[in-house]
Amino acid sequence: MGAGERRTSLSHREKCCVLRRTCSSVCVATVGFVSILGVSLLWLPEPRIVDPLVSKVNSPVTILIWTQPFGHYSSLPDCSELYQIDQCTLTDDARAYLHADAVIVHHREVATGKADLPPEPRPRAQKWIWMNFESPTHTHRLRYFEGVFNLTMTYRTDSDIFVPYGYLFRNKGVQNHFVHPLRVPTRSRLHRPRLVVWVVSNWSESHARVAFYYSLSRYIRVDVFGRAGRPVPKDSTVVRLVERYQFYLALENSQHTDYITEKLWNAVQAGAIPVVLGPSRQNYERFLPPEAFIHVDDFPTVRGLARYLMMLRRNPARLRRHLNWRGSYSMHQASFWAEHYCTACNAVMRNRGRTDVVQHLTGWFES
Repeated sequence: MGAGERRTSLSHREKCCVLRRTCSSVCVATVGFVSILGVSLLWLPEPRIVDPLVSKVNSPVTILIWTQPFGHYSSLPDCSELYQIDQCTLTDDARAYLHADAVIVHHREVATGKADLPPEPRPRAQKWIWMNFESPTHTHRLRYFEGVFNLTMTYRTDSDIFVPYGYLFRNKGVQNHFVHPLRVPTRSRLHRPRLVVWVVSNWSESHARVAFYYSLSRYIRVDVFGRAGRPVPKDSTVVRLVERYQFYLALENSQHTDYITEKLWNAVQAGAIPVVLGPSRQNYERFLPPEAFIHVDDFPTVRGLARYLMMLRRNPARLRRHLNWRGSYSMHQASFWAEHYCTACNAVMRNRGRTDVVQHLTGWFES
């Protein structure tokens, strides 16, 4: 979905974006968080700035959740209480379709035939939002939805509604339940009891990450938990488990632009140094400082990576270089799916006049 062919009036909005790049109040990706938290969002690329074309900001909207993702029912959030996004009504009652301002459609259900698309013709000016947080490798039948949706909501930075799996914030003395402060380990806590851990639920011999694991385990011990290894202790969580390890293998199931999931952010929260396999180093550096992670592509061989990890274990000064950045930042992990629904609600408030459609969904998402 090329930038020049997605929207009929895009050239006008691009000019507006250039003129208003410092105006974060209309930035979809930071809606509800920069203003709520009062902190500076860092390391995220600047998303598209969307003009409030019609109506005034914060006019009431109703969002219909067409299907609950993956068939798992959960109560809908109160956006005002959670994120101070007022005049937003969320419902999963299909009877609200005719007066809903927007409909959020989760890709998996309509792609697999477990649910149909909303009926046509859609009510005047109603927006259909395509929501998907799986990688292109695991997103099927996209070609059936060309020209159907008005807005995209994904982890990709160039989505209309951008909700990444995690954020970093520069510390500004503000602490609340949205952010998790990151600590630099003290000298006594710099070295952790165990070396490398990998928690994996989806094991497939065809995955590049499985081949990488086999290669790495030839040189150093890797403790594996999940369906393919030992179970995570019942009295623990993934983060608490990882807190015992120096390094965590944050290996994505496929490698695509911006596809950086909770695996990375679990490691960051736990204070382990993530060893990442996913998009390029340059892509990761749009979300994190360069020293905050070790990319498998940094080394010509897996053996070289293993040697580097062992060297860090023996060299406290070098090890600390991968951890000192933490003292200046806090992190936030997206809350599935409450945060997505409320962010979408805010975006719809600011985009009432947009009626054009996404013409090249497949080409864009798979690019």
